[in-house]
Amino acid sequence: MLKLEMSLILLLGLVCLSSGGCATEERADAVAEPEDDELIYVTNEDSGDLSVISSSAGAVIATIPVGKRPRGVRAGKDGRTVYVALSGSPKCPPWMPEDECEAQVTDKTLDGIAVIDVATASVTQVLPGGSDPEQFDLSIDGDRICVANEDAHVASIVDLDSGAIVATIPVGEEPEGVRTSPDGRLFYVTGETDHNITVIDAASNERVAQIRVGNRPRDVVFSSDSVTAYASSEIDGTVSVINVAQHAVVQTISLPEGSRSMGLALSPDDETLYVSNGRSRTVSVVDVTAGEVVRNIEVGDRPWGIALSGDGRFLYTANGPSNDVTVIDTGTFEVKARIQVGETPWGIAVSPPDR
Repeated sequence: MLKLEMSLILLLGLVCLSSGGCATEERADAVAEPEDDELIYVTNEDSGDLSVISSSAGAVIATIPVGKRPRGVRAGKDGRTVYVALSGSPKCPPWMPEDECEAQVTDKTLDGIAVIDVATASVTQVLPGGSDPEQFDLSIDGDRICVANEDAHVASIVDLDSGAIVATIPVGEEPEGVRTSPDGRLFYVTGETDHNITVIDAASNERVAQIRVGNRPRDVVFSSDSVTAYASSEIDGTVSVINVAQHAVVQTISLPEGSRSMGLALSPDDETLYVSNGRSRTVSVVDVTAGEVVRNIEVGDRPWGIALSGDGRFLYTANGPSNDVTVIDTGTFEVKARIQVGETPWGIAVSPPDR
């Protein structure tokens, strides 16, 4: 965990590194006690930067330029490093005509994984991440990264020490979500248009299975014992419950009508799953034991990235079109704050690392 001293350094030395970086719609002084301070990292896809939020201050304390189209983000195991996926490919949403997408400029030299030193608020290097890296996850030992390469339909394994891609693995078409199992054995990679999850052995970098889930899976998360996994399916508005040992879906949980399930976060006790629902502007709260939705919370415009505080007391969502982050008290399900960040926030990570 980052100590409070690091937060104070950021507060004193890095406030408002770019104009507007400190703007907030509402202060969140009740988000956490000072001794429980965490840093929340938010990638802003259209402004090309990373917002750093202090949980105790409830405000952006630094804005770090990182590169083109930052999306996936993870906090490093050392608590001082943050990794961000960058892409030189143009934004091509599903509704954009193919010829219009192809007419946009692509610059593959801008692809990569930015390595950010939090103390200096600077990008120290950009690692190769394959073509059009979108999401990724760290191996449990923190030595490697598994990256989803959306336009190449593969996953790249990047060795952090050498800074080289050591394996390229075919996965489902348009891969996006990536998660490492807590026991360190597996990488799961979602394939949006093949509607599946590719299971990769993290030791051998070999594909060991593919699991058919719902339509357009966007994210996946594991239980802390690595026995169960959950995958969101945007088009169906469902969550697939996966038996990890069997490589099989054992249950499908339906969300409220109109839900477009996107990002996932699981409570530390493995009992509650939080699902961001994109265009429906909500987060669904799922009791995984009962297999049912117990609450729907309105949070902001098109929430995607989602993460929990280390103790599970607060939930954060990145709301793209409204350029803000919603803070939710998971005990009362109340929205505590809406914090303004950069343009089109996409991903969220919490230090200590999110689940």
